Formats: sequence, C-alpha cells, structure tokens
Amino acid sequence: MRHRTIGELMTREVVSVRGDAPFKEIARTLSRHQVTAVPVVDGGGRVLGVVSEGDLLRKTADQAATPGDLPAVPDLEAWERAKAEGTRAEELMSAPAVCTRPEWTVAEAARLMEVQGVKRLVVVDDEDRLVGIVSRRDLLGIFLREDDDIRREILEDVLGHTLRLEPSALAVEVHDGRVELSGRLPFRGMIPAIERMCATVDGVVSVSRTRLTYDVDDTERGGGRS
Repeated sequence: MRHRTIGELMTREVVSVRGDAPFKEIARTLSRHQVTAVPVVDGGGRVLGVVSEGDLLRKTADQAATPGDLPAVPDLEAWERAKAEGTRAEELMSAPAVCTRPEWTVAEAARLMEVQGVKRLVVVDDEDRLVGIVSRRDLLGIFLREDDDIRREILEDVLGHTLRLEPSALAVEVHDGRVELSGRLPFRGMIPAIERMCATVDGVVSVSRTRLTYDVDDTERGGGRS
C-alpha cells in the first residue's frame, strides 16, 4: 500500500529571506508574494527559522500608544519583547523551524502540524537545506482523489496484495471518500484489521463495515457463526 509523500505534495518554489533581511524587506516580500510566512535561510540554504506576519505584527503591538489611543499590549514575555524590538529576520523569526522531510507521509506531517500547532511545515533535506514548504491545504489534496482510484487501491493493494483475499471475497463501494465493505469473511477477527487498513488509504473519509459477516467468531472462546 503506497502513501503519498510530502515530496509529491509540497510547493517547491519557495520564497525565503536571509537572516540579515531588514523588517521592511520582509514585509514587502510577504505582500508581493501573497504569503503569510517565509523561511529564513543562511548562505548555504539551510533553514534557520520562519518569520510570519504575526512576528512582524508583534512590533506594532508593542509600540507605545500615543495619548488618546488604546494602550499597547501589556505583559509581553521577555522573548516576545525581544522579537518586537528586532529589526532583522534573524531577530524576528520563530526558531527552530518546524520541519519535515520529503519522504514523510501525509499522516506523519499532519500529526506534527497538530502537535506543534502550525499551519505549514518547512521541508528540508538531510542537510537541513530548504527544498519546499507544505501547508494544510496541500495535505488536504489527498481527499481530492477519485473514488475509483480509492476503490482500486483497496481491492488490489489492501485486500489482494496485503491480505491475500480472493477478489470475490468482499465488495467495495466508495462514494465521496466513504468506503462501504460487504461480504463474508472466514473469521470475525479479520474485520477490524481490514477496517483499519482501508482507513489508512489516502483519500478515505470513513469506512463502514455494517454489511460484513463471518463464518467463525474467533474473538470469543468457543467461537460461533454469524
């Protein structure tokens, strides 16, 4: 069973800035390319961090208010105030950058995004050089797979190649990424395993097994038929 990799989904033409890029150059870069964040790299293309609109806006939030205006945001942490006072990318950026590798799967990248609370991941090679960037929208691209492609992968790779089941053992229907399985299996214990494997196929939204039956209940002592 083949999973799509980050290398297949990522954007390869990535806008980046050097560590000594001044504040206004970063702001112009974000505006010109209509992006919300850019990687910060050194002279060898190695990723140092990421600077975002939020990093730049922290300076505005920390500016002293003039009479009659709303007060500046109070109680900034020391590190936030240091970034707010920065004037170059290396002072403003969030570091280290949250990175992934081109060979990672969508599931691995999605888990990292969730754990780190980020909307994008910088993609680097084995020497930490910038090779791309992948966003939540890019990862959602796997759910644009055609139902026929998903069905074919389940029949050929999951049921046929991996589980060694006869093609006629189960019927597979896919509608808008929702998989419905029907048929009869030798053992009840096979059902959750098949469900889990089908659920990991790229593009699957849900798996229904309500129409599956079995010959022997191997999950209980003594067994039985259904």
